[in-house]
Amino acid sequence: MSAGWERDRFTTARVAVLGTVTPDGAPHQVPVTFALQGDTLWTATDAKPKREGELRRHVNVAAHPEVSLLVSAWDENWSRLWWVRADGLARVTERPATVARAVEALRRKYRQYADVEVGGPLIEVTVTSWRGWRAGPG
Repeated sequence: MSAGWERDRFTTARVAVLGTVTPDGAPHQVPVTFALQGDTLWTATDAKPKREGELRRHVNVAAHPEVSLLVSAWDENWSRLWWVRADGLARVTERPATVARAVEALRRKYRQYADVEVGGPLIEVTVTSWRGWRAGPG
């Protein structure tokens, strides 16, 4: 898969919007931190308080593994606008080796993960396509 500038822009972004589909077919979006290695992307749940029960995004992925993650840049100078979308197949996992690899990658990208326990399962996405747009030459 050729990703070119899309992968570079995506990798350096600090936050993505994860788009999933609920079991009854409704769209659901949530901002997430993430780490990307090759064509595998992880987003984890830290230990800060959440609502009781399973996270909606985990329920959604179990029902519909097709997901999209979107990163973008806004600027008043519209020649600097861009967006990149990674589409893929997701799964919720608690496999120790996968979680350890993902947490290591997240800690390299975000200093905040050094002081935070990553709790619960994480989402692993195998990116199947990259899409992007930019206003200027890059």
